Amino acid sequence: MKAILLQEHGSTAGFSIGEIPMPEICPGHVLVKVAASSVNPVDYKIRQGLLPVGPDLPGVLHGDLAGTVSQVGEGVEGFGEGDEVYGCVGGFKGMPGVLSEYALADARLLSTKPSNLSMVEAATLPLVGITAWNGLIDRAQIRAGQRVLVHASCGGVGHLGLQLAKAFGAEVHATASDDHKMGIGRELGADRMINYKQTGVEAYLQSETQGAGYDVVFDTVGGKCLDDSFQAARIGGSVVSIAARSTHDLTPVHIKSLSLHVVFMLLPILRDEGRERHGEILGELTSLVEGSKLRPLVHEEVFDFQEVGRAHDALESGQAMGKVALRANW
Repeated sequence: MKAILLQEHGSTAGFSIGEIPMPEICPGHVLVKVAASSVNPVDYKIRQGLLPVGPDLPGVLHGDLAGTVSQVGEGVEGFGEGDEVYGCVGGFKGMPGVLSEYALADARLLSTKPSNLSMVEAATLPLVGITAWNGLIDRAQIRAGQRVLVHASCGGVGHLGLQLAKAFGAEVHATASDDHKMGIGRELGADRMINYKQTGVEAYLQSETQGAGYDVVFDTVGGKCLDDSFQAARIGGSVVSIAARSTHDLTPVHIKSLSLHVVFMLLPILRDEGRERHGEILGELTSLVEGSKLRPLVHEEVFDFQEVGRAHDALESGQAMGKVALRANW
């Protein structure tokens, strides 16, 4: 079958089109005819050689997929041939990625695709949707009546975190870098939008919360944004970060008695522990999407698999709006 292979770590020039053997079905797995995928930061970091979790080279990258089940392995329940599914299923050591005609997927990592989304739209949801759910629902346990601050409201994880918090009844404030993104944040359901380039954390804490702070702050950026998140949380509040690989002064965490939650969505995939939770979360996301409570924000240009280099460039540039998607168009 055809596949996009990464020949060597580094620039996008390392990608090429090749032929690889068709995966053989095995117990607990399904074979999926891949229709679409999307780019996440972990994908381009693996390509660059910055994360030691990628497949041996030459190898196939990307974990997010949407497609149609073509074969069902022994012991699999809940899926049949012809079912449309989505999930984050590979692109790591021992788990080939999905930039190929077919992909072998652990059935625990899949759910039925939302019926009201295209394959391209659905393929943008798994990694970022599970990450947002892990952070806000599993860890922070947000509930109706809370005031939640979501950073980077037009980012891959941020735009879903905003909508999740709203769907669970929170009053949602969100940050963005310009008026256009602030408008999109409002369209996604934010009660208040904050231009963080014009208004510092002290100023918006005073204007938006009368100095009290937020019950939950969702940091999707890391670095200074995590420090700002400590400052923005109320006494006894919670901060959730998906980007905590940095050094920070935890004094504000201590003096405000904050709860700090760090989310690393890939652990169940990499360690093969609790993978069924990913499938369960995707099922919850499907219900929210079909109930018009959640929708993906997809970058305006959709790339063919053969254009994966350009897709990586689009995400790395920082100019993409929402998720960068790819379609299988062999």
